[in-house]
Amino acid sequence: MARHAFYSFHYVPDNWRAGKVRSMGIIEGNRLLSDNGWEQVKKSGDSAIQNWINSEMEGKSCTIVLVGSHTAGRKWIDYEIRKAWNDKKGVLGIYIHNLTDRNGDQSVKGANPFASISLQDGRHLSLIVKCYDPPQMVSSNVYAHIADNIEGWVEEAITIRRNT
Repeated sequence: MARHAFYSFHYVPDNWRAGKVRSMGIIEGNRLLSDNGWEQVKKSGDSAIQNWINSEMEGKSCTIVLVGSHTAGRKWIDYEIRKAWNDKKGVLGIYIHNLTDRNGDQSVKGANPFASISLQDGRHLSLIVKCYDPPQMVSSNVYAHIADNIEGWVEEAITIRRNT
């Protein structure tokens, strides 16, 4: 079954890396806004951003958080994680710091974005949601690892959420 996912990531530093994952074509995702499109949504205020996120999440079975060096703790990424979880969608993270950007540079590993989000019972989401860190250091090998595993990770995330 072809899955549809919402991709969550810190736009400015990670859109190139996120584009690599999205272009694999294994898991269909939300539409990607151009720099100008995202700036227009941001200028329209918080309610416009929230409406865009809500609209893009419709019909998706999973949210994939592409974790870069500054992803954790960002207001809208936290909102996307909470919304996906509350809407009973699968949620998972994939560290993308070892994928290269448009300049061929890698970045440093960021914090787990699920560690700062608590459930009603006080448990941190990081105790339930998996955040995968490809063990390779070379960008092409990281890409291959993600491509080989993302479909299974999504299915596992959906199963975890269904059973939680």
